[in-house]
Amino acid sequence: MKADKRIAFIGPGVMAEAMIAGLIRQKVSSPEMLIAAGPRRNHLQVLASRYNIAVESDNASAAREANVVVLSVKPQRLAHVLEGIQGMIRSDALVLSIVAGAQISKIQDNLHHSAVVRAMPNTPAQIGEGITVWTAAESVTDEQKQTARQILGAFGKEIYLGEEQYLDMATALSGTGPAYVFLFMEAMVDAGVHLGFPRRVAEQLVAQTVRGSVDYYTKATDDVHLAHLRNQVTSPGGTSAAAIYYLEKAGFRTAISRAIWAAYERSQQLGKNGESRSPENNQVGEE
Repeated sequence: MKADKRIAFIGPGVMAEAMIAGLIRQKVSSPEMLIAAGPRRNHLQVLASRYNIAVESDNASAAREANVVVLSVKPQRLAHVLEGIQGMIRSDALVLSIVAGAQISKIQDNLHHSAVVRAMPNTPAQIGEGITVWTAAESVTDEQKQTARQILGAFGKEIYLGEEQYLDMATALSGTGPAYVFLFMEAMVDAGVHLGFPRRVAEQLVAQTVRGSVDYYTKATDDVHLAHLRNQVTSPGGTSAAAIYYLEKAGFRTAISRAIWAAYERSQQLGKNGESRSPENNQVGEE
C-alpha cells in the first residue's frame, strides 16, 4: 500500500484502535494519514494524543478525503452511519467493513458505492495476534485487495476467502472464539482454586498451559491432527483419560459445537434484519 493513502475510521472503538496501532507499528501507514471519526469528543482526543492522528466529529468530513473508509461501528448504528456518509465517498475509494453481519450488498446499496471489502477480525488484534477472514466485492480491484490485505495484516494474520458466506462462519468461529477460550480458561482457573491453588498460581498454570499447547500444535510437523496430540497425553487408565471421559459424558464437545452454531445463526440474523443488539465480539465501534 502506498504511504500516501488516507485511511478514515468511522467508529473509533476498540477494534479500530487496534487497527490504528497496528498500521503505525508495522509502518503500513503513518499517523498523519489516519483519521478517526465519531461522536465522543473525549475519546477522540485520547486517540489523537496517543497516536498523533487526526480526529473528526463529523463522519462525512472524515470520509470525504479518504482513500480507504473503514466502517467499525456497532451493527445497530450502521444504517444511520451509512446514511450520513452517502455520496461523500470518493469514487476510487475502498470501503472496508468490520461490522458483524453486515452484508456487502447492504453497504453497496446504502452508499451507492461498489468497492467494498468485508472482514471479520478478532480481539487478539489488540496485541498484533489477531486473525481476520475477509472477502471482497467483484468490483474491488487487485490494487484495492492488496491495500486491504496490508491493512488487515498489520494486526495479525489474514485469510482471504472468495465467498461471502464464510464471513458469518468466521464471526462464529474466530470472531467470537476468544470468548470461548477465555470462558474455558476461567473454568480451569476456578477448578484450580477449588483444588487449593492460590488464584494467582492457578492463573499462571492455566495461561502457560494454553499458550504452550497452542505453540506445540502450531510447531508440530506434517499437519498433525489435534486428536493425535491429545492421544499423546492420554495414557490408558490415566488422569487425562479420566478427565476426557467425564468431559465427553458431560457433552463438552457438543456444547462447543452448539455454541458456535448459535453464534453463526445470530450473525446471519444481524445481516438480515439489523436487530438492535450486537454480538459481544463486535462491540468495538462507536457512533
